[in-house]
Amino acid sequence: MPTPAKGPRLGGGAAHERLMLANLSAALFEHKRITTTLTKAKRLSPYAERLVTFAKRGDLASRRRVLGLISDKGIVHELFTDIAKAVENRDGGYTRITKIGNRKGDNAPMAVIELVLEPVSAKQAVVKEATAAAAKAAPVEEAPSEEVAQTEVVADEAAAGVEEATAEETK
Repeated sequence: MPTPAKGPRLGGGAAHERLMLANLSAALFEHKRITTTLTKAKRLSPYAERLVTFAKRGDLASRRRVLGLISDKGIVHELFTDIAKAVENRDGGYTRITKIGNRKGDNAPMAVIELVLEPVSAKQAVVKEATAAAAKAAPVEEAPSEEVAQTEVVADEAAAGVEEATAEETK
């Protein structure tokens, strides 16, 4: 797990902090988004991302390791089946922290921490498709060269016909 912070912990000792992070991560995996203080969200982010990385592995040892931290089997099952499948193409950055202002009672800075379950990006998917299409078309490039030349001639003739038709209409 991530290196514990030096000095004061979140609300007490190191054991209390570990339990608090485990409970926060369980709530995050159950609800996909939680509101908490900014400090707790920043501590939770690497902890939760590490658990998602274990879930992406998907083996029995990883499942048992996560079950040692999160005691609810239903949440662990959801983490390993739903969340891991949603982020399988993502290389990291499974959580997003958004500041939402201060709490009314004690003026503590608040934040929303949520799981990033959207696809990586459309641009990267298009690049992958283009490289796959280029690899597929590379060996077949010599055969359609005659067809391409014929279609260019047909296109030139069609363009000339359109130009003649527009010239007649303008007269």
